Parts: sequence; structure tokens; C-alpha cells
Amino acid sequence: MRDIAKEVYNKMKIGAMAWVKPVSARGDTIASFQSAHEAAQALEEEGLINIMKIERDAEGQISAIRIQRLS
Repeated sequence: MRDIAKEVYNKMKIGAMAWVKPVSARGDTIASFQSAHEAAQALEEEGLINIMKIERDAEGQISAIRIQRLS
């Protein structure tokens, strides 16, 4: 399983904000994307990002995460 949050983080510049979303062309699903939230929380605990917003679908599953790179 790939770490979508880390991939987005590595492509960002310091201070930039970006959406972390599942990419169906890469085989991501909403169900598999739930682990991206845990990865984003780990990055936040390390002080690398701030989680700005979390969007959920009608079933309550996370469908997108807005992050800001701090360092």
C-alpha cells in the first residue's frame, strides 16, 4: 500500500497547501484511502504538516484531506 500523504508532502514546497485525495487510476479507493488519514496524523505529530480540513463522503468515510507543509 502506498503512502499517499507522504507522496503529496514530498512534492510540496514549505508553506504550501494541498489536497490529499485517492487517485482511482493508481488503484486507490475510498476504503483504502482511510489509512492516508493515519499517515497524515503521523506527519502532523512530527511537526511536518498541519491538517487544515478533512472532507467526508455521505457514509462518513474520509474522501479528502487538506494539508499545509510546515517544514
